[in-house]
Amino acid sequence: MSRSVTASRSLPTYFFSSPKRPLSAPVVAPLCASSQSQWQSRKSSHSPLGNPLASARKKVTINTLRALHQKDDPITMITAHDFPSAHVADHAGMDIVLVGDSLAMVALGMEDTSEVVLEEMILHCRSVSRATKAAFTVGDLPMGSYEIAPEQALESAIKVVKEGRVQAVKLEGGVEYAPTIERITRAGIPVLGHVGLTPQRQHSIGGFRVQGKTTLGALKVLEDALAVQAAGCFAVVIEAVPAEVAALITKKLKIPTIGIGAGNGCSGQVLVQADMSGNFPPGRFLPKFVKQYGNVWAESMKAIEAYKSEVKSRQYPAPAHTYPMPPEEYTEFERLIESNRDSTA
Repeated sequence: MSRSVTASRSLPTYFFSSPKRPLSAPVVAPLCASSQSQWQSRKSSHSPLGNPLASARKKVTINTLRALHQKDDPITMITAHDFPSAHVADHAGMDIVLVGDSLAMVALGMEDTSEVVLEEMILHCRSVSRATKAAFTVGDLPMGSYEIAPEQALESAIKVVKEGRVQAVKLEGGVEYAPTIERITRAGIPVLGHVGLTPQRQHSIGGFRVQGKTTLGALKVLEDALAVQAAGCFAVVIEAVPAEVAALITKKLKIPTIGIGAGNGCSGQVLVQADMSGNFPPGRFLPKFVKQYGNVWAESMKAIEAYKSEVKSRQYPAPAHTYPMPPEEYTEFERLIESNRDSTA
């Protein structure tokens, strides 16, 4: 029989006190050093997801990206908005992980990117950066955090890098934001440009419309791309531009271009992870340029519905999911409960 049972064969009187009276907390003796070590080494009920990469790879830097560009090796980029989405992207070997302001819709349920604020972006950047052990990590500057003046933009960029723990920032705009980009890069913060369709300015360009479809429009996209390059961007996103226009712009630039809806003539590609992985309900609109590579929503629904069914039918938890107790301990526990119940009847 265990020491705890032999020490006392009756339950404490407070065990059967009135339900209205809170139970006193039992006194626990301090753990010895060996016990403390065993206790600390045990996993939490929600153990962290941050296991090392399956195959270790060096941290991606700007020099890595430049080397890929020089070798004409396409740069892979994907968005992430929290630790799990960044963790899988990093394990999948993405070169760049972007904490895009698209998280306004896919993570926060907002109508468009104009709603998300700097503090929210920083919080998500911090979560993502804890997972990206190898991928180069970029944080979006949201609408309202850089348009007023270059000094405002620099202050926002510093916050995103220092507090969000990313390696670079991204901002939308071309010629008109070249001085802003130059101010940030002069402070030593890498900037990823964004030209073509700029979603933060959707209302001024008539919605989510393809850019560069006319000669003048294509020249404007090229002008913007050259301007952000001259201002110091290490790369530029080209969004929703005809493939042949984006390919020619790519040839005219010395920095990499990252296409989204701009054809495969760019130096690399980016997609929103929720879109390409199918993490959305049936019937949701997808832009023409999105290829859906998976169906995370269907798999999640299948798993959650199965869990609900098994809970309702008491199939879960099965004995394999419960913690054992020595039979003699349970027998003694049951005996004490019954004997004390009889004595208080």
